[in-house]
Amino acid sequence: MITGQILRDAMISAANNLGNQRQRVDSLNVFPVPDGDTGTNMSMTIGAAARELAGMEDSAGVYEVAHTAASALLRGARGNSGVITSLLFRGFSKGLKGKTQAGAEDLAAALKIGVDAAYKAVMKPTEGTMLTVARLSAEAARERLVPGMTAQELWDIVVTEAAAALEQTPEMLPVLKKAGVVDAGGQGLLLIYQGMKSVFDGQGIVSSNEAEAASSSQAEGPADAAGELELEDLTYPYCTEFIVLKEDKNADSLKLRAYLESIGDSAVVVDDDEIIKCHVHTGNPGLAIQKALEFGMLNKIKIDNMWIQHDVKKKAAAAKVQNKVAVDPDQPFGFVAVAAGDGVKQLFTDLGVHQVVSGGQTMNPSTEDILRAAEATPCQTVFVLPNNKNIIMAAEQAAKLCKSRDIKVIPTRTIPQGLSAMLAFDESREAAENVLEMTKAADKVGTGQITFAARDSDYDGYKIKEGELLGLENGKVSFTERDLKKAAVKLTKALLGKESSFVTMIYGEDVTEEQAAELEEAVREKLPDHVDLAFVNGGQPVYYLIISVE
Repeated sequence: MITGQILRDAMISAANNLGNQRQRVDSLNVFPVPDGDTGTNMSMTIGAAARELAGMEDSAGVYEVAHTAASALLRGARGNSGVITSLLFRGFSKGLKGKTQAGAEDLAAALKIGVDAAYKAVMKPTEGTMLTVARLSAEAARERLVPGMTAQELWDIVVTEAAAALEQTPEMLPVLKKAGVVDAGGQGLLLIYQGMKSVFDGQGIVSSNEAEAASSSQAEGPADAAGELELEDLTYPYCTEFIVLKEDKNADSLKLRAYLESIGDSAVVVDDDEIIKCHVHTGNPGLAIQKALEFGMLNKIKIDNMWIQHDVKKKAAAAKVQNKVAVDPDQPFGFVAVAAGDGVKQLFTDLGVHQVVSGGQTMNPSTEDILRAAEATPCQTVFVLPNNKNIIMAAEQAAKLCKSRDIKVIPTRTIPQGLSAMLAFDESREAAENVLEMTKAADKVGTGQITFAARDSDYDGYKIKEGELLGLENGKVSFTERDLKKAAVKLTKALLGKESSFVTMIYGEDVTEEQAAELEEAVREKLPDHVDLAFVNGGQPVYYLIISVE
């Protein structure tokens, strides 16, 4: 049987195993653009769970461990691969509900629930990906389950079949076969399962080499578009927290909550059959503690002076810290956008975006990053613009987690789509109508991007050499080039249509002002007279140019 302690150590081992090999997983990415994010995203996602689990006691049951891990995974999920990983373990947790230990049959059932949850969350599941690896290994576990089988024996089947499924992914996805690689997400999932197997087999937790560095390289949090930090008005100085060990399981915790509310604010009281967990801001912690003693013995008492903490934070000018703010009934609509580069961020700010989450191609923000930004927007409905196809799923998960306001995700895949969606917003329309119109506007924008090839690749009919310039037309490789000026002209002409009237070119941090002037002149010479050109310093990484044609 698998105990909570064993499952806890197995998840930590999984995070270490994947973290140690995340760069190898990154290198499996077929698309030659320098994003390399699958291994990093999955490592940071499961690393969030490992950090949460590290402090859990040995006495915790398997469901408590699985539930804690699932919650941390979901909030820490980065990129599509990270979100799918979190969904697999969220379903896995539901399959273990109420259990203190798990046997082979329990694990097989939990894996199936996890796979079902992941498939349901993906609109168009693609076989030959990590979903396939998860599904085939879970199916094999159920099919080969026999009476008397141990949990360790079942997990051997899971790992063996996951490895076999991974080897088959190139046969299911031609792009993988052409590149001579297996699916990166499937490889990451196999490493997770192998890390867990080490503990299940009694060999201990896989030691960490790179996991700590991987998990600590967090993406920047949301930047306040107004440039100001809203600080909580603290009426009472002492943040008081404690746990009451119930003497009477039927004790009415509402009476304790009512008392705490009478001596302070921000009272939170949550209970189950055995404990009452309390939090309150008060001017006299002693009164709170004395009243709580009427309900049972106290544990984990914690009292902090928030006035002192507030002063320290204010002096530190922690600009990256974002507090959850209350919804302002006079502000029906707000906006969160994901972007990288000071110039690009300013474009969104100028269009009315309240919060800009730093991120994009090289560093996908987590579900919690996006959730935090939405909760820092004091509006009833918050429109989120992911501006990257690998961030849309994380944004959608943030929408499901948010309880304080309604999040509407506009599935923008590029910066130009996000800018166009913002321009299409009309405050006189209802939220649902705005979602429709903003999405339509985004879909009408032709997007070009010029970057460099991170590796040699035979991709989409192109033999690409490391260091070559890549012209991407609406996300697909259009051509390779050596000269940036020629690439800019060629890509702009390819994007122009008969009805095109406006071109916006956003140049990145690796383009000098002199180069920018030359590029603007070269493109302007080739544009028809009826097409206007705007040239903007975006300061974005990775992409030399982002081109929008409308």
